[in-house]
Amino acid sequence: MSDTEQSPSAAPRDQMPRWVWKAVVIFWVGWLIATRVNSVVNNLYGLATLLLVSVFLSLAIEPGVNRLARRGWRRGTATALILFGVLVGFLVFVVTVAALVGQQIADLLQNSEDYVTRFVNFANDHFGTHIDATSVIAEIQNPNGAVQRFIRGQSRRVLDISVTALGVVIQALSIALFTFYLVADGPKLRRAMCSRLRPERQRRVLETWEIAIEKTGGYLYSRALLAGLSAFFHWVVLQALGIKAPVALALWVGIVSQFLPVVGTYLAGALPVLIALIESPGKGLAVLIFVVVYQQVENYFFIPRITARTMDIHPAVAFGAALGGAALLGPVGAVLAIPGAAMVQALLYDVGERHDVIDNELVDVAPRHRRRHKRNDPPTTPGT
Repeated sequence: MSDTEQSPSAAPRDQMPRWVWKAVVIFWVGWLIATRVNSVVNNLYGLATLLLVSVFLSLAIEPGVNRLARRGWRRGTATALILFGVLVGFLVFVVTVAALVGQQIADLLQNSEDYVTRFVNFANDHFGTHIDATSVIAEIQNPNGAVQRFIRGQSRRVLDISVTALGVVIQALSIALFTFYLVADGPKLRRAMCSRLRPERQRRVLETWEIAIEKTGGYLYSRALLAGLSAFFHWVVLQALGIKAPVALALWVGIVSQFLPVVGTYLAGALPVLIALIESPGKGLAVLIFVVVYQQVENYFFIPRITARTMDIHPAVAFGAALGGAALLGPVGAVLAIPGAAMVQALLYDVGERHDVIDNELVDVAPRHRRRHKRNDPPTTPGT
């Protein structure tokens, strides 16, 4: 047989293996499935977020509903009453802050020359600057200047803001509806779930549910109490300084600083400082000093005493949970992450074997002077 002749059973060397075609088909089918799944997940992302917020809110208000139910109230009526109170409080807060911001913007535009003159004079007198107030006012009023262009650009966004506000209202009503059904029919839902489980599993599920209610409710009530204290003390200071709309500003500081983790403190304090600064640089400095001082008092005096009985969670764990929640779900995730972390911490508390900790300075949580006093005490014997 010559070198150019081939056996009928021998395959050409340049023929593509059969597995390559299978791999190509599997790749494209997998790509199409992944694309479709990604589209479905993106479409359901908003619904999943609404359900998550509803679950959090239902766990938070269920202790109050349970108390009213034990007094003879129907669960549906008790749930509707508490949700109505939450909704009214939220609307009052939004309307109050929106009216404050609108009033301040209108006042700033109407008396811009007076505010600019006072601010420039304060800067020239205290910081040694030589700014001409007339030129600054002319630049602000220049139709082609940056300030006027910015104002015209914001006025065109009124329609977008209105559409966004309408969407927020629809989402809030959806959350309220989901929450109502979760709380009003809570016992039925838990009974249906437990009917599918063995008795020992039922006890574990109900214990977990109870811990979730306790931690989430504790988080909400502790935050509400801290918000009330913050609003009261800020209202006293703002009222004493003669700042406009002290009630609205105090509510803003109290609610935003407590219910928006990580950055809430800075956002809450920025608005009253800015408004006070517009009225008078001295008042702005005084408000800034009080905001900083009160934050320290709250961190070292109020928070340890209030959260000790409601939600015991390490500050580093809370901070990390808030950052992780914000990375996953934005501001909503940051708010929900802290009670979620407390819940997980409580569930893991009894997991695994626990032992007595040895005596060592690295694990001693007592003050140092008490530790030295304890070491110098003579040993005691039984009966002495």
